[in-house]
Amino acid sequence: MSQKDNLILESSLQSFFFDQLNDLNKKSSSPLPGETIYYSSLVMDRFGEAVEYFDVSQEGRVREKTLGVKLLEASSLSRTMQKRAYRDIGDTALFLCGYFSESLNKKIIDTSYYQEVGQIAYSHLNNIIPKAYEIPKFFGMISDTFEKITMMMNVVSKQNNMDGMNNDMILFVSNTNKIKAS
Repeated sequence: MSQKDNLILESSLQSFFFDQLNDLNKKSSSPLPGETIYYSSLVMDRFGEAVEYFDVSQEGRVREKTLGVKLLEASSLSRTMQKRAYRDIGDTALFLCGYFSESLNKKIIDTSYYQEVGQIAYSHLNNIIPKAYEIPKFFGMISDTFEKITMMMNVVSKQNNMDGMNNDMILFVSNTNKIKAS
């Protein structure tokens, strides 16, 4: 296979992930609703921006998000801030457990911890936003199918790292303010 044969043309990272997740979902014995696949592809696209994965302190230091602490602190926030916090926690955990699950093997805290934190965050979000994408209890459904979604994301991750490519993250720099990762 030549280098040219490995080139994938997509109009957006989100549509690329949607197509891959949707193909996997069609092959499943118990497929997830299309809205779940769509939402999962939005999460994957969001974390294509490397800055989304990290927190920046007031002093300008960059560090990984501490999801468990954020989950505990979220309950004392205003309702509007809770929506943002729970969604960020759930989405970060979903992406971490799905696309970067292998990286958790090197840490003291494993995938099951982040899975539980993500499921709790989505469950709390479901109590605040009881309907999304015209589906009642949408975020409750995301919480309930969290493991299946992350398994699909993991397959996508492995598919994208095959074909002679190494396991390093590929960065696409579109300008100095935006970095896309896949």
